[in-house]
Amino acid sequence: MKFNDFTYNLDSFLNIAIFIIVVFFVAWIISRIIRFIIVKLIKRSNQKRERDYSTTSLKFLMNSVKFLAGVFAILVIIFTVPIFRAKATLIFSGAGILAAILGFAAQAAISNLIAGAFIVIFKPFRVGDFIKLDESRMGIVEDITLRHTVINNFENKKLIIPNSVISTESILNNTIDDSKVLSFNNFKIGLYADIDLARKIIQEEAQKLNHVIDNPDSTISMYKDKVDVRVVSTLESSVHLRAYVWINEPFSEYRNRAILTEEVHKRFIKEGVEMPKEMRRIYTN
Repeated sequence: MKFNDFTYNLDSFLNIAIFIIVVFFVAWIISRIIRFIIVKLIKRSNQKRERDYSTTSLKFLMNSVKFLAGVFAILVIIFTVPIFRAKATLIFSGAGILAAILGFAAQAAISNLIAGAFIVIFKPFRVGDFIKLDESRMGIVEDITLRHTVINNFENKKLIIPNSVISTESILNNTIDDSKVLSFNNFKIGLYADIDLARKIIQEEAQKLNHVIDNPDSTISMYKDKVDVRVVSTLESSVHLRAYVWINEPFSEYRNRAILTEEVHKRFIKEGVEMPKEMRRIYTN
């Protein structure tokens, strides 16, 4: 049977139904093949430990393939089936009115779709980046879909944030250009404690941590070859010290801070560094 004969026979209801099923099936197969190829490319990037923008674009494209394949199948059906092609103008004018109605009813969904495209185009963050919106919303970007961004926090829980929300937030991106981060580690000692001894203990324990590096020519911390420890403030009952620790693995910052706090506390007790004590003044007549 020639293709032209088959096109002519699309005037019958049975052939139209079969043609529609075949078109959607072929579109589904093509989308599956494309998604399979994209998954392979993403896995290859992950094996190379490449955290680049191409992986983000590939994941977004993979999430868009089904939608695009469905739209393509509908257009093929409309412009191939004679009865639909003859009424294409009426169909698209009606579709425009329907789209306007649905647009008002689904503004959030459309804004999420547009925001997701803008995230991929302007690249404020990428899949694999460690980002922070606020104290309760931080973690590693796992996926960017048509509707939302998926973030895996440090409790291994998934944060599902609509694209329209995250695109308007101020985001702290710890890994966008440089993997080196400066970690602030705060300690308090007694008002009359030996500051030099406390500084020495903090520096020694900080150097034992994993991923600690020398100061990469930063003006924030002055020491080049060791951890900078400064007196930030003195209070009624304590002295506030801050250690500036440079590390080259942002994902280890939280763990390093916890380890350093524990080890320094143990050393303070062992070596007799005075700890803060609450002081009260009692006035008598």
